[in-house]
Order: sequence, then structure tokens, then C-alpha cells
Amino acid sequence: MFWGEYSHQLDEKGRVIIPVRFRPQLAPAAFLTRGLDHNLVIYPQAVWQALTDRLNEIPITQPASRALRRLLFSGAVELSLDRQGRIFIPSYLRDYAALDSAVLIAGMETYVELWEPGHWRVTLNGVSDALGAEAKDFLKLGI
Repeated sequence: MFWGEYSHQLDEKGRVIIPVRFRPQLAPAAFLTRGLDHNLVIYPQAVWQALTDRLNEIPITQPASRALRRLLFSGAVELSLDRQGRIFIPSYLRDYAALDSAVLIAGMETYVELWEPGHWRVTLNGVSDALGAEAKDFLKLGI
């Protein structure tokens, strides 16, 4: 399970340290790709496979399906952690997420998000608005 927020720095080679508590769940393989909110997402292998299976069930005749496939699959890279627990983030993904130096790493239960810290704060500030009317549905679930 991935929980919590962690602040780390990109090194000069485009690598970032993954929190120690996340590392075992990212072995033997994990995948890094673009997120929906100009962030990056790390999926453990089993979660990535389930996601790709679901996406492959959606007809490519639907424009939104093609757009989502392009976003996720064209940028995807398989990750490997080095001995210091770092991952390399290719420059095109760093550019997409506006990652310069600081990286906010947030656990999302089944996956991990990487954010430019300022974008993360703006996103968190907008959570109430984003939930909107659906908040009532969450209350019915006892959340």
C-alpha cells in the first residue's frame, strides 16, 4: 500500500529517490507514465497490467479512448530502482510534469504520483471543488 507524502530532489542526472517504504512494492517491475493532471504516475506491475487490460477493452473508435491510450502508453517506461533506491525520469516526462528540482511523491494506495510541489498544492486546494456534488455520495458510503 502506498500512503503519505514525501519531498525529494531530482539529481543532476534526472533521478529521484523513492521512499524506502514504497520500494518493496515496486519490485520486480513497475511502470512510470504521464498522469491526467500534468503529474507522473508509478504503477506496480500488477496494477499496470490490470489498467492496460481495461484500456484494451475500450474500442479505439472512441476519441477519448485514443487520447487516454496516447497519454499513458506513449510515455510509459519500465522502472528499475538502483542500489540507492532511485529511479531515472526521462526528460520528456520531467518536462510534462514540470519537474525541475523538487519532487513531491504521494502515495495513492495502489499507485504513486510524482508532482511539482506547487502544482500539488494547487491540486490539493481544489479538492473540495473537484469533489463537488459527488461528496454527498461519499458521505452515504461513510467516508
